[in-house]
Amino acid sequence: MSQPVPPPNQPQQPYDAQPGGGNPFAAQQPGQPGQPGVPTGNPFAGQQPGQPGQFGDVPFTPAAPARNNVALGLLAAVVTALAAAFLYGVIAGAIEREVGYIAVGVGFLVGFAASKVGGQNPVLPVVSALLSIGAVYLGQLVGLSIMLSDLTHTSASGVFFDHFDVVTKGWSESADFKTYLFLVIGAVGAVGGAKKAS
Repeated sequence: MSQPVPPPNQPQQPYDAQPGGGNPFAAQQPGQPGQPGVPTGNPFAGQQPGQPGQFGDVPFTPAAPARNNVALGLLAAVVTALAAAFLYGVIAGAIEREVGYIAVGVGFLVGFAASKVGGQNPVLPVVSALLSIGAVYLGQLVGLSIMLSDLTHTSASGVFFDHFDVVTKGWSESADFKTYLFLVIGAVGAVGGAKKAS
């Protein structure tokens, strides 16, 4: 039922004259025949926080904190560079040649790890590129040590640590354009990995 509307320019009765202290819906009871339920317009009216609602108990998930920790990013880059250098050297020593895609992969992993952990700091791609050059170089030395260990029938770690001067001299004598190119593409891969992680 609707309430009668007074004609214009008529003094209105005070609100307390209406049933329920000024609430025109106070006299209506939801569910009685002939009277509609109390319209609120909000299906969640009356629900308190923490009470199960229409959608169940769905916990609120806060936004992830912003990553901008340069120290952790640098640590991640160094650890990744050492691991990637070792893997690069093992693969290069096993197949007795270097592969450009692996050099790009080394750089990509270093840059990706640094930016994923450290955030979007502009220092991280630069440091990642430098670490990638070092990682590819170290991987080339490990690969050379493995190849020399096959020739001398000694362990690759023994050749690498006990005869490091021989390994570096052998690297410098055998280095060609492709060797230096792999160092550069490792650095390019690092910048690409840093951008991908951002």
